[in-house]
Amino acid sequence: MITIVDYGDACVLDVASALREITSDFVISKSEADIYKSNKIIFAGSGSAAAVMKKIQLLNLYSVLRLFKKPMLGIGLGMQLMADYSTEGNFPCLGLFPGTAIKFDEQINELSYKGFHQITFCKNSILFDGIKDNSEFYFNNSYYLPKSEFSTSTCDIEVSFCASIENKNAFGVQFHPENSGDAGLKLLKNFIEI
Repeated sequence: MITIVDYGDACVLDVASALREITSDFVISKSEADIYKSNKIIFAGSGSAAAVMKKIQLLNLYSVLRLFKKPMLGIGLGMQLMADYSTEGNFPCLGLFPGTAIKFDEQINELSYKGFHQITFCKNSILFDGIKDNSEFYFNNSYYLPKSEFSTSTCDIEVSFCASIENKNAFGVQFHPENSGDAGLKLLKNFIEI
């Protein structure tokens, strides 16, 4: 069973809608017990990093997310919050990926880094099985993780940044597969089949 972590964000419902096209074996839950007994979890997010981390802590999910040893997929803000630190609010995050989420240069027009953009593979990843290099995915972020040795793909929008990342059981995508058409559905299917 897959658990989509529910902390009240609208994108959780978008992810659930996309998953319904692939499987019915999932729940949306904020229960620590549901997360522990899951085979995989999806941690999707949008909005303010500080607000989401506060909700995660209020729901007593901080420790279970940090200690989860099965496959975990962070989407959008979820990926950033799986890193070590965020400069949005200046606070430590879950620490599953090394790195710090930083804000795009304010000189860059926000519209230029939101929407569909190509990604470039830089390392083999099971998430991208059957997906072509330079495929387009939907981005909607003001903060990003810089490229690192854990990056599996990058995106270039004025600056080259980490579009996807892996570390042991933890996977992250900066883009939103649930809003990315067939390529996004294929990525979610690949995660489910890990």
